[in-house]
Amino acid sequence: MAKEYISIRNLKFMLHEVLDLNTINSLPKYQDYDAEAYDMAIDTIKDLSDTYLYPIFTEMDKKKAYYEEKDGEVKVHPGLQKAIKALGDGGWIGPYTSYEKGGQQMPQLLLNTAKLIMNAANANAAAYTLLTDGASNLIRAFGSQELHDAYVPKMMAGDWQGTMCLTEPQAGSSLSDITTSASPNEDGSYNIKGQKIYISGGDYETTENIIHLTLARMDGAPAGTKGISLFVVPKYRKAVDGVVKNDVTTAGLYGKMGQKGYVAAHLMMGERDDCKGYLVGAPNRGLPYMFQMMNEARIGTGAMAAGTASAAYYASLQYANERPQGRHPSNKDATQPQVLIIEHADVRRMLLFQKAITEGSIAIVQLCAAYSDIAENATGQQKEDAHLLLELLTPVVKSFPSEWGNLSVSAGMQVLGGAGYTDDFPLEQYYRDIRVNAIYEGTTTIHGMDILGRKVMLEKGKALKLILQEMKGTMAKANAIDSLKSYAGQLETAAKTLHSTTMHLIDVAMKNKPEVFLSDATLYLEFFGIVTVAWLWLKQGEVAQKAIDAGAEGDDYLFYQGKVHTMKYYFEYELPKIQALRDRLVSEERLTLDIDSAFIN
Repeated sequence: MAKEYISIRNLKFMLHEVLDLNTINSLPKYQDYDAEAYDMAIDTIKDLSDTYLYPIFTEMDKKKAYYEEKDGEVKVHPGLQKAIKALGDGGWIGPYTSYEKGGQQMPQLLLNTAKLIMNAANANAAAYTLLTDGASNLIRAFGSQELHDAYVPKMMAGDWQGTMCLTEPQAGSSLSDITTSASPNEDGSYNIKGQKIYISGGDYETTENIIHLTLARMDGAPAGTKGISLFVVPKYRKAVDGVVKNDVTTAGLYGKMGQKGYVAAHLMMGERDDCKGYLVGAPNRGLPYMFQMMNEARIGTGAMAAGTASAAYYASLQYANERPQGRHPSNKDATQPQVLIIEHADVRRMLLFQKAITEGSIAIVQLCAAYSDIAENATGQQKEDAHLLLELLTPVVKSFPSEWGNLSVSAGMQVLGGAGYTDDFPLEQYYRDIRVNAIYEGTTTIHGMDILGRKVMLEKGKALKLILQEMKGTMAKANAIDSLKSYAGQLETAAKTLHSTTMHLIDVAMKNKPEVFLSDATLYLEFFGIVTVAWLWLKQGEVAQKAIDAGAEGDDYLFYQGKVHTMKYYFEYELPKIQALRDRLVSEERLTLDIDSAFIN
């Protein structure tokens, strides 16, 4: 295991120097949070992660979760429940909840910073608590007081697990095709009957109860997404004669490529016609309710991918600083000592790529969390603008860390060479683990169609105008520093290219059927993400260069220089890739639409 898995210095740099923390702390809900409170919370979650999460990271993979057929139980690593309980006792499940409902009123910005740390330490274990966090929040937000009192306290304490049950065998991302049924009982409960698949955290024997937030269709409900309701379906329920097992059965676990310590279950509900569910909120409002959790989870998925990429970066950086191999091409003397591989230019390129993607991903996660706080708690124009920016960037915050994180971890494996492909080092696990983030909470294709089909035209294009204005503000600051003027110019060109390409695609949409407009939406999302992260790197570079010019010394000097040089790397190596994407997006060749599917053979 590497000595480190995430840079606390970088997280605090973003909080205290790049993002406007005063805007968040000035909101009445967060008046108890100052800079010191942020730092204390970050140090606390780092200690908890060091103690309970990081030590069992590789063990959870090697001793994976499994289904024991003879007793019908799901076995997990023995350290998992200790980790979950420690996080629950520390108040890290539902900490953004109001004081009145047992929470800490923690800003989403601080919570998502903590998620980055937890995920970098051990995303397999952290994911259980983050699921419970989201599930309990749905009950708090939309459920009755009775449901809240029955389930939320135990979930927040880490005693009970929460899940999100959407997917069915015949209905993957197409939720309008859900067939799980809900028939009313005289006592106000509903009989639930159906199957749910790929249910993360869906069953394991060390938790006292599992609370499934389940989408189902009431008898007589309208077809499609309008007829879906949300139910609490517990593994164990109260009955007249005490607590009884609800009719929720685990048919088995899915054998996964990665995240082997994180259960993915196939659940059968109501096989004995005795599965009771309890309606959350109003009938036929299940999907809008669930989307609250899903949108939170999309930022959370970005945080999971960014955390995993961070851990992989520090593992490969440590290896590069310890492994001697070869000599510089100009040195042909085999009697001379070998150099550390970090001295080779191409290894530095791969490490800079990892750093650029990892810290760029972390930046967008923290930025979107800040927008979430403002959108939820501010008023007037400030609230409206933050909401639009968050809506626009949600597909990016989910997809960029997930897709580019794959490439980043792959580069880290390449740094280690053959060693990276063995389980003597954690890179091969990070490589397997991170891959699923591009699938969680909607595939990249879905988010591409979302940003191009809906988000760029929110409020008649106001969302796009807002982010371009934000970029212009950063450019103006960078233009005031001689060494950054060329990079401000590159971002200006990239932003104009993004705008013109978007306008071209909107014109295409007005003249053609949606299939034409959206055929390369995933490429547009990639384009948008590259430009957005370039903006965030210029923001970081401007702050870092000012600190250097002001006389930063010692470790601070090295940190800020690292920021500036990584920014330069991103602009020189990654930002130019948008030109190829732009050429494809404005091309009139409709290959993927026009080709006969029989020709793909």
